[in-house]
Amino acid sequence: MRLNAFFAFSLLMVALPLQAAHDTVRFATFNASLNRGNAGALAAELSAPGSAQPDTVAEIIQRVRPDVLLINEFDYDADGVSAQGFLDNYLTVAHGDAEPIAYPYYFVAPSNTGIFSGFDLDNSGAAGDFIPNDSFGFGFFPGQFGMVVYSMFPIDYDAVRTFQLFLWKDMPGALLPDDPAFPGPADWYSSEELEVFRLSSKSHWDVPIVIPGDDEPKIVHFLVSHPTPPVFDGVEDRNGTRNADEIRFWADYIMPSRNDYIYDDEGQMGGLPSGELFVIAGDQNSDPFDGDSIPGSAQQLLDHPMVNDKVTPGSDGAIEQSILQGNANTTHFGDPAFDTADFFDGFPPPPFGGAPGNLRTDYVLPRKSLRINDAGVFWPTSDDSLFRLVGNFPFPSSDHRLVWVDVAVPGIE
Repeated sequence: MRLNAFFAFSLLMVALPLQAAHDTVRFATFNASLNRGNAGALAAELSAPGSAQPDTVAEIIQRVRPDVLLINEFDYDADGVSAQGFLDNYLTVAHGDAEPIAYPYYFVAPSNTGIFSGFDLDNSGAAGDFIPNDSFGFGFFPGQFGMVVYSMFPIDYDAVRTFQLFLWKDMPGALLPDDPAFPGPADWYSSEELEVFRLSSKSHWDVPIVIPGDDEPKIVHFLVSHPTPPVFDGVEDRNGTRNADEIRFWADYIMPSRNDYIYDDEGQMGGLPSGELFVIAGDQNSDPFDGDSIPGSAQQLLDHPMVNDKVTPGSDGAIEQSILQGNANTTHFGDPAFDTADFFDGFPPPPFGGAPGNLRTDYVLPRKSLRINDAGVFWPTSDDSLFRLVGNFPFPSSDHRLVWVDVAVPGIE
């Protein structure tokens, strides 16, 4: 496969037993803003301990202690240097009274960000005049804003599926953007461009997590992605339409009646087989009620008949910041308790201004048959000693908050 999978802590794995089976598994997603402006910069930074922002990110993870964790906006490198460095020099180093956390397994793979398409995708008049806009996903170098999955449980590396190369045009009924300057439909991209244009702005991964059980291991498919923000475009809404279809990809993948068109990077056809357990996770860049995404984008997952959305992760800190920051937040329809991102909230809000306010963009969504025992968003209130980990702009960690869900997996009690 076109991927790089790594066993972290290869020496520790010999000495440490697998984590004992327990009744719930904590799945989490965190857009940790561990991206840098140049290729190799994150790997160099994480090669030694003591860098302030990674320290803060690591402490948040240590305090929440997920069993299975997706980190969005984590620059990819082919040798896994960044992923290993974050483990060795940050996650396994105590921060105050937060105990170290050691993940025996992790997975990284390439991202479409910063890969030049060879075409003028933003229709500026010249291909490559601004590489990020003419790449398959916005990025200044290949792999910027990538992803990494860490796990306490074994990953079935041989069964991982990646969908980096899936073409947008191959999704039935794709919301291909339209150029209003020309009469034809869905013509923002030329036919030549659509022959190479990939749906995923980063990638979509199906990462099977092997959880020890009473009689036999249970497989939970960790379905992770990071759709493009639905902004930074024009009236054609090329990012908004792509965001909606990137979200739709998982909605189709988990539904046997409509996933036969899907193919992975190895050419295997089809989506998730019927009856398989899954948890969908990631920064979807879409709030169900507010912001700039196409209406109904997030609901493709939230209202899906196979998804459990009975418990919505929330926090008191999000409520407090919505009140304190005001402005665009005062115009929102969604419950601020469920916000997961602290975005600029100057006034006026879209469509009249550029400030979305705080939004719910990050999700952990189990299969409907999996019971949710607890859930939350790491967003302390300002009178909490841990508020220092999230803070106010400029944020010491990220403008996103870690979201976690405790899932009861049958047969592991």
